[in-house]
Amino acid sequence: MPYYTFRCTGCGTEFETLVRSSDASPACPQCGSQALERQMGATAPAAKTPGVVSQARARAAREGHFSNYARSEIKRK
Repeated sequence: MPYYTFRCTGCGTEFETLVRSSDASPACPQCGSQALERQMGATAPAAKTPGVVSQARARAAREGHFSNYARSEIKRK
């Protein structure tokens, strides 16, 4: 289910809600109006960029978690 931000054209309230494609349009929680404008949401950055992956692996290694590594990547002391 997509998560949308709406603005009520009647009272100006902004709210977020989960919306199924089969559901009717949501109503404003403040005034009950269905005259809503869907707002542009912020985009999420790509979660698997090389920098993010290397930071997560370094943290996991410091904490002793090696489940994200192949056996060939683990250096034993």
